[in-house]
Amino acid sequence: MTKNTINPKFRSYLSGQYKTVMSHFWSSETLVMVTFAIIVGLGAGLGTIVFIRMIAFFEKMFFGNGKLWGLPGNTYVILLPMLGGLIVGPLIHFLAPEAKGHGVPEVLTAIATKGGRIRPVVVLVKALGSAITIGSGGSVGREGPIVQIGAALGSTIGQVFKLSERRIITLVASGAAAGIAATFNAPIAGVMFAIEVILGDFSIKNLSTMVISAVTASVVSRSVLGDFPAFIVPPYKMYNLWEIPLYLGLGVVAGLGALLFMKSLYFMEDIFDRWKFPAYLKPAVGGVGLGLLGFFVPRVFGTGFETIGSVLSGNIGLPILILLVFGKILATTLTLGSGSSGGVFAPALFTGAVLGGAYGQVAQLIFPNLPASSGAYAMVGMAALFAGAARAPITAIIILFEMTQDYHIILPLMAATIVSTIIAQRLEPESIYTLKLKIRGILTWQKKDENPFQSLFVENIMTPVSDIVTVTPETSLSDLAHMFQETSHHGFVVLKNGELYGMVTLSDLEEAISNNDLGATVSDICTKNVLTAFPDEALDDVLGHFGDLDVGRIPVVDRANPRRLIGVIRRGNIVHAVSNVLAHKHEVVHHMDRLKMEGITHTDLTELYISGDDFACGKQLKEISLPDDCVIVSIQRGKQVVVPRGFTQLLYGDRIIALVSPGSIEALRLALQRGDTVNKNNNEKDHNSD
Repeated sequence: MTKNTINPKFRSYLSGQYKTVMSHFWSSETLVMVTFAIIVGLGAGLGTIVFIRMIAFFEKMFFGNGKLWGLPGNTYVILLPMLGGLIVGPLIHFLAPEAKGHGVPEVLTAIATKGGRIRPVVVLVKALGSAITIGSGGSVGREGPIVQIGAALGSTIGQVFKLSERRIITLVASGAAAGIAATFNAPIAGVMFAIEVILGDFSIKNLSTMVISAVTASVVSRSVLGDFPAFIVPPYKMYNLWEIPLYLGLGVVAGLGALLFMKSLYFMEDIFDRWKFPAYLKPAVGGVGLGLLGFFVPRVFGTGFETIGSVLSGNIGLPILILLVFGKILATTLTLGSGSSGGVFAPALFTGAVLGGAYGQVAQLIFPNLPASSGAYAMVGMAALFAGAARAPITAIIILFEMTQDYHIILPLMAATIVSTIIAQRLEPESIYTLKLKIRGILTWQKKDENPFQSLFVENIMTPVSDIVTVTPETSLSDLAHMFQETSHHGFVVLKNGELYGMVTLSDLEEAISNNDLGATVSDICTKNVLTAFPDEALDDVLGHFGDLDVGRIPVVDRANPRRLIGVIRRGNIVHAVSNVLAHKHEVVHHMDRLKMEGITHTDLTELYISGDDFACGKQLKEISLPDDCVIVSIQRGKQVVVPRGFTQLLYGDRIIALVSPGSIEALRLALQRGDTVNKNNNEKDHNSD
């Protein structure tokens, strides 16, 4: 009986060919990344389809069967978000705490601290938790979960095939781009979202991978869900350039609205975080508040896309629009602040639409002949408020085009979006996605080629006028010489009646002495037409003047009144600023290296608050016996972030951000609350018991 075997030589040949092909594959950066980009896109597209179907299933299960409970009228809707919270809370708390919230900050945290590594279980928990939250009426969107799901998929593929950290991060960004592309039918906006929000890097090196993933995901989702715009909008166009100022005003309002949206969300989150109540039950408590709100204002439930369509068509009156602005913000903060899962993209679009619609109707009351409908302002408001909250103006502009397939309102859209971004950025430098990371002491990215002097302003480093020694035009040269000798300065600002008159230097005095002009005054020898700087000028713009004009100091004056002196910037100020920048950069690098190392060792970022009756309140850190596997990363004290040191005193209300192994979280909590001695004293306890 003969065995059907393969010829050993042929088997060896096949093995050699396989090794050759795989060697060529892994040695080609382009081939590797294109292949995995397609896989990530396919996975994200299919994941989006499943996720949307899950949402529809849970919406039918909760709202479709609610009337079977026998409650009068629609009172059953009060209980639905609470029931959803009772399911979602334990699901997230015990299986994947990183699935809590709106998703994008967790992706940024993974990139910053873990090299883009995200646990595979996050995909399942995030999808199920968010679908239940939305299905039970949670005021959240589906883009945040999809971004985190796509990113987790890209990360998992990278980890399975043991790719480098750089490649994993690229696949994480590609997964995020694919998620946005699939859920909103917007591949270009998906790529821009990954560039502006996830990576913060406009370099071309990652673009092709993200484009391939986004296009693949979009093709997959369109083949099943159809190629339809997210909103059906009436035709809009700008009839007159005089409408631009109104849209600029909308940009200002949207920027302020974005700030209100952000601050409200994190304010509510702080309230729930401070509350000493089982974390897995908090989503149910938030659901009770949401249910009561939704009973009276049903439009705040869910993603709100249907309401957005009505606003764009101008079918909702002004009083209801104003109510929905604040109602949607409150509903979203109750949902996410209490610990449920979902995105902020859709709520931001909703809030922007109703805010823009209300603005448009008010504008029509003031200007009855205004040609544009309120729907046009609603459409612009959608993009403007999201841009202000996310600091992603290009994404906002493009996604609106792709979601509506309407390109006729480009000029007002760009104007309002940029203004909104500037206003929000000026009032709060962090976006809705990065504010949580700033509180935790985590930086999302550091641009390698960034000029640090572009982010420093004259007012940050100048010597204020209260600390400046000045002279008057009538000061004699002998008095001037005495002042130079006493202060060791090389120049003084000359003030006349409290206003800038000029500058006098040691060189001016030496020249006067050599010319025997001993009877002269400062007015005779000073430079009257001097170069000045404004406090809001970037240091990078002022820096060149010192070298070009060979001056040692430049007066800083009020922009509104150029004769009013408010300070002086000296070479010494610049040297000090350079030292601080370099020292800060070193601290940042060291801090991020430590966070990444802790991420690799599977520690968790934990947030705890100091109460007035806690043992730690009023104590210095060195007086508290912390677990050995615990690192205090930062302390949030009001709006101030305190760098922890041994002598740092903990105060009531401090928010402690710590990296700690999962098994020691409770030990850390007890050490702060009761002063329990843990870990480091175990050996002493054992010794004393012998």
